[in-house]
Amino acid sequence: MTDYLLRSARPLGGDPTDLLLRDGVIAATGADAAREAGRDAVTVDADGLVALPGLVDLHTHLREPGREDTETVFTGTRAAAAGGFTAVHAMANTTPVADTAGVVEQVWNLGREAGWVDVHPVGAVSVGLQGEMLAELGAMATSAARVRVFSDDGRCVADPVLMRRALEYVKAFDGVIAQHAQEPRLTEGAQMHEGAVSAELGLTGWPAVAEESIIARDVLLAEHVGSRLHVCHLSTAGSVDIVRWAKARGIDVTAEVTPHHLLLTDELARSYDPRYKVNPPLRTAEDVEAVRAGLEDGTIDIVATDHAPHAVEDKDCEWPAGAFGMTGLETALPVVVKTMVETGRLTWADVARVLSVTPARIGRVEDHGRPIAVGEPANLTLVDPAVRRVVDPAAQATRSINSPFAGTELPGQIMATFLRGRATVLDGAPVAREEVGA
Repeated sequence: MTDYLLRSARPLGGDPTDLLLRDGVIAATGADAAREAGRDAVTVDADGLVALPGLVDLHTHLREPGREDTETVFTGTRAAAAGGFTAVHAMANTTPVADTAGVVEQVWNLGREAGWVDVHPVGAVSVGLQGEMLAELGAMATSAARVRVFSDDGRCVADPVLMRRALEYVKAFDGVIAQHAQEPRLTEGAQMHEGAVSAELGLTGWPAVAEESIIARDVLLAEHVGSRLHVCHLSTAGSVDIVRWAKARGIDVTAEVTPHHLLLTDELARSYDPRYKVNPPLRTAEDVEAVRAGLEDGTIDIVATDHAPHAVEDKDCEWPAGAFGMTGLETALPVVVKTMVETGRLTWADVARVLSVTPARIGRVEDHGRPIAVGEPANLTLVDPAVRRVVDPAAQATRSINSPFAGTELPGQIMATFLRGRATVLDGAPVAREEVGA
């Protein structure tokens, strides 16, 4: 394995120091790094670059098996590496659904073969995502993939009895249920956030209470059974208030917000461009401010991409026919920099917390989100905070181009990503395929 000497990197935005990556770990720091580096070590000029622990995404749609026309494990994880990630959690709404040990092991093995990032499959809560019968939670947990996160994401576990049973079941192996909070009866035919804009446009509204009522129910269920609950893609001010209340009560609940809900609002629906159609929908400016405040004060624990690639024909159409979802792996960190770092709401240490340390803890990923210190796994990303680039979906590593940030200038360029000391991204671009294999 190639040794890398990172010169003058700034861990968590702090003072510059050298880092030596050898045999999959951080072998030395400071003056010791240059002294111990061999002649064959590759030197990376990291002057002015912020070093972060490799990012961890708790919510990625890789689409394989079943929709390889939109994304594969290979292309999706290549996009993840380009975005600074070293681990992702692959959601279960594939075809077939990841509701058995066999399917989650298939996805896990595909990730190992691709070699860009570590892939941790998310198991379905219910068989076929139908919300009627518990899936093989125990079998998936004890499989080679060691699944610890379970979700019917894309659909809500609407049955409170089934949700209770799932929360009870995963306690045996320290699992967590990640809920897609959407009361289905309140969102039938919904196209966008219910409010003034939906009324003006004549589009069926998606009320905030459809999300908030499920979160309120589920935090009480989690308290009742003493289990872990994770709230996916929280998007409303009321949801922030409920999670804040639950945490104050001592309930074991965590929550995520997506980059697009940190920046975009329902006003974009006026364009009738399906690029802005997503589940949950883009909300109001007041909701955006609430989720930013929730991320700042720790009510919201992490940022997760909800990377949802789609074929061109599923987005290049009229709004009602458009698919819900946006890509996000390669723009997640820049959006967080724009909305939270440049506004002074988060430090670089906070960025590491919400995009690496805490998602790794929630997903029980032991060798990611670790300190940048001697002896720790060399899962790292280098970011140039001074670079600003206009998003060009056609130039991204993902197979799909349905980015809501197309044409938007965003700060912060990923310059390098290292997975256990092996470069997957250098000089701002994924390395050649033959150099990546696991």
